[in-house]
Amino acid sequence: MGKKNGFVRAFPDRVLHVMTTHTPDFLGLKVARKGLWNDSKLGSGVIIGVLDTGVTPGHPSYDDEGIPPPPSKWKGSCDLETGCNNKLIGAKSMIAGGGGSPPVDEGGHGTHTSATAAGNFVRNASYFGFAKGTAAGMAPRAHLAIYQVCGGDGSCSSADILAGLDAAVKDGVDILSISLGGPSKPLDQDLVAIGSFAAARKGIFVSCAGGNDGPKYYTLSNEAPWILTVAASSVDRSFRASVKLPNGKVIPGESLDQPSNFPESSLPLYYSTKSPTCDMDPPDDGHRGSIWVCEVERGFLVDVVAFAQSHGARALISISSKTEGATISIRKMGFPLVVLTTQEGSRLISYLNSSSDPSASIVFNGTVLGVSPAPLMAFFSSRGPSMATPGILKPDISGPGLNIFAAYIPSSDTPEYLIESGTSMATPHLSGVAALLKATHPNWSPAAIKSAIMTTADTDISDELLEPALYYTKGAGHINPNKAVNPGLIYDITNHDYVSYICGKFGEEGARNIARGVVDCSKSMPEEELNYPSILLAPKGSAAAKVTRTVTNVGPARSSYTVSMTISETSVLAIITPKTLTFTELNEKKSFTVSAEWSAGGPPTSGNLFVEGKLTWTSDDGMYVVTSPFVVSALEYSY
Repeated sequence: MGKKNGFVRAFPDRVLHVMTTHTPDFLGLKVARKGLWNDSKLGSGVIIGVLDTGVTPGHPSYDDEGIPPPPSKWKGSCDLETGCNNKLIGAKSMIAGGGGSPPVDEGGHGTHTSATAAGNFVRNASYFGFAKGTAAGMAPRAHLAIYQVCGGDGSCSSADILAGLDAAVKDGVDILSISLGGPSKPLDQDLVAIGSFAAARKGIFVSCAGGNDGPKYYTLSNEAPWILTVAASSVDRSFRASVKLPNGKVIPGESLDQPSNFPESSLPLYYSTKSPTCDMDPPDDGHRGSIWVCEVERGFLVDVVAFAQSHGARALISISSKTEGATISIRKMGFPLVVLTTQEGSRLISYLNSSSDPSASIVFNGTVLGVSPAPLMAFFSSRGPSMATPGILKPDISGPGLNIFAAYIPSSDTPEYLIESGTSMATPHLSGVAALLKATHPNWSPAAIKSAIMTTADTDISDELLEPALYYTKGAGHINPNKAVNPGLIYDITNHDYVSYICGKFGEEGARNIARGVVDCSKSMPEEELNYPSILLAPKGSAAAKVTRTVTNVGPARSSYTVSMTISETSVLAIITPKTLTFTELNEKKSFTVSAEWSAGGPPTSGNLFVEGKLTWTSDDGMYVVTSPFVVSALEYSY
């Protein structure tokens, strides 16, 4: 093979894994006659390519009512016997050895993610009555092209993924949505990064799941700078089920198992201090008909429900682990159930420890909107720092990924919609938003779209422990689509910049591996110098670290911006030069430098090894606020 013309490098294959009715409203897209849905014509004319487990032909979310034919640049095809139309314009199986079988979804993951990105409007959708309303993806008028690269069990060959990426580029997609990944690898060995680089060079925006291995640090997937790395957060919707104590106090929780005939009266509570996790038989049968209270570790709820049910429990109150914090990732269990956060669960345990004869009633409230605080970061969302790109702050952005309602494979026990959680669900939200921005600004580069998303994000967001979320958890913040459409300034990155970056990081041979061909490495740049919308500096000893950034004016032609910097600790001294940028033309570029040093004469060797801040350019009229995450780090960790 190595002697064949065009051969660059062979990679050992590896297996990667797959990672609504309300979220368009939650993100402000439904505002009448204004907002991004209106400005973008609902994403009309944009093609979103989805690499996943396939598609469910004939699902109502793929109906093409109101959707025009695809643009003439579309070169793809549909390998389904029926189901393709102006919404679902392409469907291919890229699985090697698949025998040419059609790309029908057997796991549901691909149907869920593609509908989240661009499902059409479907009235009166619900999941067993929950989340009832009109379902829609982020870009309801965008086209979908499906590339099946994963089996129904969620396993995905990296070779099939690369084949899917290459096919999508040739077919002419505008956006790529990839809700799959695996452990971090160096970019020149990561086929998702390599295939995505080819897409980015063709002007295709790539959105990828950051991973579900949180809350541990250094757990990110899909960290290449030409990829938007997406973290997962909650929305302000609860499937509310509450525990009401005899004193009238109500402890809120969630459930997808809310029987209409459950008794309204109080029932005795059973809680064992010897077996708080409910892994031991109760001492006698006196607890039959009681509501069991169990502290349940993630992944064991099915077992605990079955155990409680087998011992005659009437219902179960499950208290989530401290690791999960305020995150409740719910699923239907077929048994009356309330899931409490660890914070709310501690209130119930205090009552149990103070009462000799504890009892409570359960109040089922169905779907409740406007719950606060929201958004919160989901505990499972993977966190930086990035091992593959330690000089770039990752993840990039957070979006709705907890208990997301979207299309699924209908069956005898599952309707056409399901509620799922993961960065897999957050990713297509961002893919759809990128499609809306592409429809509004067709000449913007993928880097420009990413910059607009990041610099207009809502930065004040808490993590699962209800503490202020770090940039390594939330990225630049939570997506704000209506601000992203008009950011004022953008940080753009050209193909030449990316080539210089990979040359500086991997040398000419490594750069050829990523670019899959000859590259010009006469210029190179260190990682932190890439014109990224976030800034990460790592001063060594008492010396200052300095980078240059360039912004492009996409707001009013004549405008002026003044910079401000906030830093969380006094141990860092940062300087920005100049402090004012004045523009006289649209698309005019201006550069500035940022330097930082440890004010105590050297980096810390223990305790907090990084300091957060933010750098903000504000227009003189106050109309535009362009915010970049800023981190000064003493961490040393990479491949």
